[in-house]
Amino acid sequence: MKLIVGLGNPGIEYQFSPHNVGFLAVDRIAAGLKVDVRNRQCRALTARSEMEGQVVLLAKPETFMNLSGLSVRELVEKNEIRTEFDLIVLQDEMDFPLGTLRIHTRRSSAGHNGVESIIDALGTQDFLRIRIGVHPGHPVTDGPGYLLAPMRKADLKVVDGMLDQTVEAVRVILKDGPAAAMNRFNRKEAEETEKD
Repeated sequence: MKLIVGLGNPGIEYQFSPHNVGFLAVDRIAAGLKVDVRNRQCRALTARSEMEGQVVLLAKPETFMNLSGLSVRELVEKNEIRTEFDLIVLQDEMDFPLGTLRIHTRRSSAGHNGVESIIDALGTQDFLRIRIGVHPGHPVTDGPGYLLAPMRKADLKVVDGMLDQTVEAVRVILKDGPAAAMNRFNRKEAEETEKD
C-alpha cells in the first residue's frame, strides 16, 4: 500500500490558501478516483482506493500543519507503511515559483514546518516529497500571512494546472517508480526555467 499525504490546515478559512495545496492535491487525486476523503483515522481524513494497480491510502492530517508528523506517524504504524518506499508527501514550497513542482527524497525540511514535523516524528528524511511551488513571483514581506491567506483568482487558475500535474506525477511514481518521475518532472521544470 502507498500512503499519499497532503499537507495543509483544516478549516474553511484555509481551504484555498497557498499552504493548503497539499490538501487540494489529495482532493484532486480523490476526485479522479471517485472517492471522498472523509474517513477519520489516526487524526486524519482518509480514503482508500486503487491507482495504477496499487492500493493507495489518501490522507489529510487534521492536526494543523505544524503537527502533521503526529498523524503521519500513526498512519505509518497502523498501516505498516515502509516510509522509504511507500510514503509520498504532497507539500507547498515557497522556494519554487507558482506553477512549478519538483520531486525529491532524502531532503531536509528546507524550513517547512509540516515536513519538519514529519521528519521529527518518523526519525528519517527518507520519504518521497512532491514540492508544489507557491511563490507568487514578487517579494513577499509577510511569508506566514501570504501562506495562510486565500489565493487570488489568477493564482488559483495556475494552481489548477499544477494540481493536474501533481496527479500525473503521482501516477508516474506508482507506475514507473520515483526515479522515472524525477527524471521526467524535475528535468521538465529545469528546462522551462532555462528558457525564461
